[in-house]
Amino acid sequence: MRRLLFWIVLVPLATLIILFAVANRTTVVVSFDPFSSQAPAAALSLPLFIVIFAAMIIGVVIGGLASFARQFRLWRAARKAQEEAALHKADAEAERRTREAMQPDFPSLSAPR
Repeated sequence: MRRLLFWIVLVPLATLIILFAVANRTTVVVSFDPFSSQAPAAALSLPLFIVIFAAMIIGVVIGGLASFARQFRLWRAARKAQEEAALHKADAEAERRTREAMQPDFPSLSAPR
C-alpha cells in the first residue's frame, strides 16, 4: 500500500515541485525594510521558488500551531469531563452501597389485596 501511495502520489508531486523550482529560478530581492524601497537596510537576494516554498512552509507551521492550540483546549476539556464523570460514577457507586447496606436482610412483606 505504501509503495502504491509513493508511486501514485509522491513521485508526481515531487516531479511537479522540481519543475516549479526549475521554472522559477529568477533571483528576487526580499526586503525587510518597509521605509526604504530603493536601498533597504535588510534585504536578501533569493531564487523565487525558495521564497515561495519558505512562505508555504511558514504558513503550514502557523496553521499547525493554531490547530494544535485548538486541539489542546479540546483535549483538556475532554480530560476534565472524564475526571468529572469518574467522580460522579464513584459518588453514585458509594450511594448505591450505602442504600444496600441500609436494606434489611429479610424481604419486606407486601400488604394483601
